[in-house]
Amino acid sequence: MLKLNSIVGLAADQQLSARLHLLDHEGRVEFIMLDTAEIARRRLSVTTDRGTLCAISLPRTQRLVDGAVLLLEDKRAIVVRAEPERWLIFKAVDAAAGIELGYCAGNMHWPVRFEGDHLYVVGELGSGHVLDRLNHVLGRGDVVFLGEDK
Repeated sequence: MLKLNSIVGLAADQQLSARLHLLDHEGRVEFIMLDTAEIARRRLSVTTDRGTLCAISLPRTQRLVDGAVLLLEDKRAIVVRAEPERWLIFKAVDAAAGIELGYCAGNMHWPVRFEGDHLYVVGELGSGHVLDRLNHVLGRGDVVFLGEDK
């Protein structure tokens, strides 16, 4: 098992990007695919796309992100890839319903974002869970579930 204890840098950094590009042409870059829940962790065991078993243990000062380079050697590199976040989209029919929707999301501590008059709730919570918790406003027709977005 390969132990990875720090982030070397980001794949987008100009110097690292050039080295990764050369390694990639030789087929020597391995990727770790992480979902939203996994990328938030600092300690986890994962397997790269090439089958390398890795134990990631980062200090509190570092956080995994898409493009984080965990290993960069002459013969190999390991890079984190984040799966796109899924979002559940809601629209309140009026201001009062919007306040109630916002209260529900805040009270549940759900990660959200706003775009215009739409409220996006992170989909990794499980659409069934979120819809169940909002059943009272959805059932009244005060809030409309518009589907999922990536």
